[in-house]
Amino acid sequence: MDDSYLIFTASPYVMMFSFCLLTGVYDSVVQLSDLPEIDCLLITQSLDDHCHLKTLKPFSEKFPNVRVIATPNAKTLLDPLFRYVTYVEPGETSVIETKNGSNICIKATAGPVLGPPWQRPENGYLVRSPQGQLSLYYEPHCVYDQNTVEKEKADIVITPVIKQLLPNFTLVSGQEDAVKLAKVLQARFIVPMKNGDLDSKGVLASLVKPEGTIESFKDLLSRELPDAKVIEPTIGVPVEISAN
Repeated sequence: MDDSYLIFTASPYVMMFSFCLLTGVYDSVVQLSDLPEIDCLLITQSLDDHCHLKTLKPFSEKFPNVRVIATPNAKTLLDPLFRYVTYVEPGETSVIETKNGSNICIKATAGPVLGPPWQRPENGYLVRSPQGQLSLYYEPHCVYDQNTVEKEKADIVITPVIKQLLPNFTLVSGQEDAVKLAKVLQARFIVPMKNGDLDSKGVLASLVKPEGTIESFKDLLSRELPDAKVIEPTIGVPVEISAN
């Protein structure tokens, strides 16, 4: 099982975040002992590949006081593990205070519906640094509500750019959809999620086919947002972006 979590810290003019890819305590790309001090853990979805109990249990033991912002769909999973969890529906906002005393505003947006049509959608997030100097949008399937997103702006967009396709179904979007998202949000920086690089196992994994590459995404992006910069992250290495 592979799980990607967005962990971040911020100040008025700098936003630093890191993707940590964990497969458990003893067999992981990033060991828990490698993680820095954490202001907040964002959980977008309730399914196992985004909310993995065998990863989150030791994480909660190492960071018992960490603030967690999560979809209400994950409440039964997270309540036994963390002391400070705020569940936000799409459209709702929560404010957290970081260790340097800054207040960070986090607004939930609608992500994919991963169940029957009447089920609550999973979450994306808009994160704004103090005084609104920097803003970040994060959603791990490149699925979003057009009417909501077009009213927002984000300097940094974290999104998949390589599609993951099942027969007759798009599991994870990307490519031209990621370009459209970046354009709507007027992004200055795009940080691609490397979903397609995961070592997945199981029957379903054998049916998933990637479409597109980082380079083809860059080419599409250059036509629509020529001034935008693509920042390719390294798993576990913090990415620091300044407002200047």
